[in-house]
Amino acid sequence: MIPIPSGMRVWLALGHTDMRRGMRSLALQVQQSLNKDVHAGDLYVFRGRSGSLCKILWHDGLGMSLYAKRLERGRFVWPSAKDGTIAISASAMACLLEGVDWRNPQETWRPTQVG
Repeated sequence: MIPIPSGMRVWLALGHTDMRRGMRSLALQVQQSLNKDVHAGDLYVFRGRSGSLCKILWHDGLGMSLYAKRLERGRFVWPSAKDGTIAISASAMACLLEGVDWRNPQETWRPTQVG
């Protein structure tokens, strides 16, 4: 899991991305298509066509990192818009990476309070 400071911005690249792309071509997509500064320290999250693979691009001030996660079952919950970006919180990203619907998380279990 990526340690995400609470103030960090997380951007979802809407639509689907060719998951054969590597670090350089995703960084170029951030700069040209999304009109963002890839070196600003934000996280950029991309999802493939099948929905089971996502890649995260991050520049931490020292260098660029590329993370990938594939779900064995299910798909990553993604907005239905075709292009652009949306910003989500660090906690929403944590839900997204676990395959939970980050747009409407449901509480399924709560321990009973003693006393």
